[in-house]
Amino acid sequence: MAEDELAAFRKRWKQELSSKKEEKRILLINCAPPSPSCDAPGQSGQRDLKNRYFEDEACSPSEPPEDEGCVGGRGAGGEAAAGSEDQPEYVSIAHSLLDGRTSPLLDRIQEERTRRKRQYHDRTSVCSTSLQQQQQQQQQPQRKVKKDEELLDQLIQDLNEVNDIPFFDVELPYELALKIFQYLNCTELGRCAQVSRAWRVLAEDSVLWFKMCTREGYHQDASVSDSPCWKSTLRDCRNSAKTVCSNWKNRVGSISQLQFELGKVLCDVSSCDNFVLAGYTSGDVRLWDTLHWDSTASHLKTNSLSASSEPRPHVSHVQVNGTVAAAAYEDGCVDVWSTETGGEPIHHYQSPGRIQALALSPDSPILGSTAGSDIRLDCADDRGYWRTLCQAQLPKTVESLVLVPGRGQQSPLAALTAGETVYLLDSQEEEPRTLHSVYGHPVTCLDASDSHVALGVKRTGWAMHDGGNKIHVYSLETGKPVVCVGNSPGDFTCINLRDSPPHLLVCGNKDRRVRVFDLRASSSVASLYAHHLGVTSVQADDWKIVSGGGEGLVCVWEMRMGAKLWEMHNRHPVRHVRFNTSTLVTANIPDDKSPRGACITDDDLTAHRRHRGVICHYDFSEDALSQDHILPICRSNYTESYGYNYNISLAMPYDRLSGSHPSH
Repeated sequence: MAEDELAAFRKRWKQELSSKKEEKRILLINCAPPSPSCDAPGQSGQRDLKNRYFEDEACSPSEPPEDEGCVGGRGAGGEAAAGSEDQPEYVSIAHSLLDGRTSPLLDRIQEERTRRKRQYHDRTSVCSTSLQQQQQQQQQPQRKVKKDEELLDQLIQDLNEVNDIPFFDVELPYELALKIFQYLNCTELGRCAQVSRAWRVLAEDSVLWFKMCTREGYHQDASVSDSPCWKSTLRDCRNSAKTVCSNWKNRVGSISQLQFELGKVLCDVSSCDNFVLAGYTSGDVRLWDTLHWDSTASHLKTNSLSASSEPRPHVSHVQVNGTVAAAAYEDGCVDVWSTETGGEPIHHYQSPGRIQALALSPDSPILGSTAGSDIRLDCADDRGYWRTLCQAQLPKTVESLVLVPGRGQQSPLAALTAGETVYLLDSQEEEPRTLHSVYGHPVTCLDASDSHVALGVKRTGWAMHDGGNKIHVYSLETGKPVVCVGNSPGDFTCINLRDSPPHLLVCGNKDRRVRVFDLRASSSVASLYAHHLGVTSVQADDWKIVSGGGEGLVCVWEMRMGAKLWEMHNRHPVRHVRFNTSTLVTANIPDDKSPRGACITDDDLTAHRRHRGVICHYDFSEDALSQDHILPICRSNYTESYGYNYNISLAMPYDRLSGSHPSH
């Protein structure tokens, strides 16, 4: 029975196939003449039966027919596809097996898609000729547009080659575009570099990053050709600054004590950049270069007059900048040395009395000194010869002297205090002019920047209850008061305006507080309870404050939070505090210059060390953590029988040193 059904199925299948071939052959003969682009009738019917799937893909509606013969063939195929929907299911299964498909559902889906495509093709066959003509007409404009796009790309390349930068619809010369980009910050330059290739070349120009690097305070003396990539240089500088800031906050670094045992008692200390100058009661003056620790301290020889006197006079004041160092002695002599050569003094003069104040300009070789009521300004010319610029006399004894920095080619300008009066002395004027004077209100401290003068005033008598002591700030350009801040019950002991950030002033007071004022708003930014014996020296930058007190304590504060980061203690009051980006110099100077039992000939050297005073140099730079930069005494551990750990990064000794634990 099964064999009869199979034979009947084969017979019906052959009849259906033969009938379809005959119908297609008749349609092809009647509808289209033979052409090279279409196959023969027998071949076309066989191909439509076996490769109908591929024809559907080739003759899609998106690609119009090339001639009418193909259109007719497709119409016949559409009729055959429409007729195939009425066939039995086993016929469709056989078709799917012949085409290599095994799922009847996929076959039906594909047939439905083909039927719809051919219906759409039949509807649009009438318009095929007109569409073909329109496309032929549009081919020429498309080719023209493509050619115009190629010309536009070539034009952009030519503009880049001739150093012209396209700014959207405006073409600018490279130098003018660079001038515009220099007003952008780092983030904005990074965004502009993502716009186009031309903008990226412009945003990564070395001149832009060099100016940004110098604007942020890095490599001030460098030129554009000193670095192959200033963008990478700026990134390295910023990373280094972050590391140094972290070292400051966490008290990570190295400490060095600058000592001169034969100098007896320390009298005065001054520092600038990498130089530290110290004067002693023995009459000796020592100069350290902190950049070259291998070399010993330079011994600056005194003048023959002070060297021949017996006993030798004490050093009363010292000052140093990047080029010269100066020292004043108790007998009124003043010596000036070169920081490069040292040795013998390059300038010397004698004052009639004891030097009360000594000042040296931080950026030029200008020296000012006062003896009693006499003032003297000396300056070195371009050839290195020193001469006296001016001499003046005030009605009262001069107590303090400050030289205004940043004068450049202008004449030197000095600010002086005598009692309750503040004077301005210009070397081109005959007499000093009065800047501030209030009877019965003496001036306790003085400092000057390149544009302002700040002075602390003590209120006494009838004005004691009028808001307390104040700080007055005057403009050097107009000579008029700018702002008045303070209202403190204690006397202001120190002011730092020159080294403070713009529009900020930091000061210390006898009421144990360190204050920071905003001169624009005349308000207090920070008020810190610091030292129980009063503040003796202070300095601040944009995020930290370093203060020294009469009890010998050095404190480092975070300005924004008002929190103490760390502190260090030494004997004697802190008379000098100065720091830069990565270093800090502090000096504890004794008040008693001739203590009992402090003679160098005594056998009790410990007693002498107690009265000597100390200079500490802290280094928070990145390379300060390497083994070569740590002093041997800082590398001690439990296994050694001598030495002590002075590593200031540790809260407790031996916590993190190798060999401090049995497991190590």
